[in-house]
Amino acid sequence: MWLIAGLGNPGRRYSRTRHNIGFMVIEEVANRHKIDFEDKEEYSIGRGPIGGEDILLIEPLLYVNRSGPVVKNILRNFNIQPENLIVIHDDLDMETGKLKIKKRGSSGGHKGVESIIQSIGSKDFIRVKVGIGREEGVHVEDYVLSRFRRYEVALIKDVIQKAADAICYIVSEGVDKAMSKFNQA
Repeated sequence: MWLIAGLGNPGRRYSRTRHNIGFMVIEEVANRHKIDFEDKEEYSIGRGPIGGEDILLIEPLLYVNRSGPVVKNILRNFNIQPENLIVIHDDLDMETGKLKIKKRGSSGGHKGVESIIQSIGSKDFIRVKVGIGREEGVHVEDYVLSRFRRYEVALIKDVIQKAADAICYIVSEGVDKAMSKFNQA
């Protein structure tokens, strides 16, 4: 079984912001595979097959920076190992619309990823990083909570599709093959 967690903030106010790219990708995966979500107190969860594998899709609802305890509880409750965890999140240090898959590593300064590392006690989980870029002179918190500019919308739609493809490929073909295919320049 796989756990795929998209990071984002709950509520309408944040629904299409840069920080919610993880939710956007999760919703695309759910739509493709006709997986419905059930709302719980701390997360939304959907379950279904992808490529013959049993998948849990989640959107933690405790804000990005507090995603770790939710992910830890679901890993424990479903007896899923960190190696079968895929986390989708925004990345300020990547150009808007770029995609990168990582097998493990540090949080890279992402507070949601850091929360997960601290909660589960492991850095050994897969990350699907989606570039949201940076803007000079704009405070980081303001920037990640902003919406995409009109000229970025096509890039974001495209990278959401690619990220959803990457997730399905990771599950069916393995992370190494997915990295070879999707981490191209």
